[in-house]
Amino acid sequence: MNAYGIVILLALLADYLLHTVSDVLNVAELGGRVPDDIASLYGEEGLDRSRDYVRVATREALIERSVSLVGLLLLWFLGGFSWLDSLARQLFDGELARGLAYIGALALAYAALSIPFEAHRTFGIESRFGFNRTTWSTFVADRAKGLALGVILGGALLSGVLLLFLNAGDRAWLLCWLMVVAFSLVVQWLGPAVILPLFNRFEPMPDGELRDAIVRYADSVRFPLQNVYLIDGSRRSTRANAYFTGLGRRRRIALFDTLVQKHSTEEIVAVLAHEVGHYRLRHVTKGLVFGAAHAGVALFLLSLLVDRSGLHQALFVTQPSLYVGLVGFILLYTPIETVLSVLANFMSRRHEFAADRFAVDTAPKPGGLADALKILSVVNLTHPNPHRFHVVLNYSHPPLVQRLRAIGEHITAKGTA
Repeated sequence: MNAYGIVILLALLADYLLHTVSDVLNVAELGGRVPDDIASLYGEEGLDRSRDYVRVATREALIERSVSLVGLLLLWFLGGFSWLDSLARQLFDGELARGLAYIGALALAYAALSIPFEAHRTFGIESRFGFNRTTWSTFVADRAKGLALGVILGGALLSGVLLLFLNAGDRAWLLCWLMVVAFSLVVQWLGPAVILPLFNRFEPMPDGELRDAIVRYADSVRFPLQNVYLIDGSRRSTRANAYFTGLGRRRRIALFDTLVQKHSTEEIVAVLAHEVGHYRLRHVTKGLVFGAAHAGVALFLLSLLVDRSGLHQALFVTQPSLYVGLVGFILLYTPIETVLSVLANFMSRRHEFAADRFAVDTAPKPGGLADALKILSVVNLTHPNPHRFHVVLNYSHPPLVQRLRAIGEHITAKGTA
């Protein structure tokens, strides 16, 4: 094994160890003291159920991570990358066709490895704790649609990347970056109207007290509300959620029907105010800019490494090719991806705090969001007091105890002012 292979192996093992240590620390924290306000919120029975759920879900994630790593190492050290390259060369003419087949086969293999774990999470763990409402027909249909979208959208993007790196010379990474950014914007724009409805029904919220309260709130903050949509989330899960998505005239605020069923009008308007906060504070735009910068860094580094013979030799492939170099680079990029993920999570948590403050400042009931978060956390059995390292590595939202404390301090500061 050459230097590239050693670096890839160390990167994979370090990433596995990092996330495993994070999970172990997080589970160990379940035995620690829970802040009194959180403990009283959950109750003794709720705390026991939450701890049980976190332990079971973490064990499942650890097993899946271990199986994925072992599967990858077996594929690598048993010559699977080389064998698949030979097969692609026998079956297809041209670098583009071979590249699509090669990377597509690896993606399908990963999906095949993941689906049993997804099924066990859905029909085993989620059902055991009362969350699951997904039927087997819905589960299969969702995976089939996801596969079709992956083939269409992922195949189109991969084709563009391969063609540009094959034909555009030194400018390939820059042209690829422009293409990826444009592709992301188009998907964001089309997603609410074309992609998301493939999985859920979006119905305009009917007239009534809740819709009137939402319209009044939108008018009060001058938010250009075209409509609020209800998602049939209850068809798959009892979990509740809300989100803001889309760009331009296609932007949309969507509320899960389970959220409407479990929360008061004041709480729902506060949740909506939080989502409006993301829009008014330009968090969606900032996220797109960060994603574009991330893609630019990755593509530039790819241009430096993709044709290195040592990268191919590290995977035991004797005939260099663009697609094998791309796979090798993805494996080599693991530690950089982890660092950027930590930065993205940090930025996301800051955005959540800011959107919480916006909701406190603008919602009719300043404490409405805190009330909603309490219900959501207890119902969803979230970790009552997650370990700090686990939060830094994995959480895109701040833990409940931090959000409630920040909301309380902001309400107090407003009252004092």
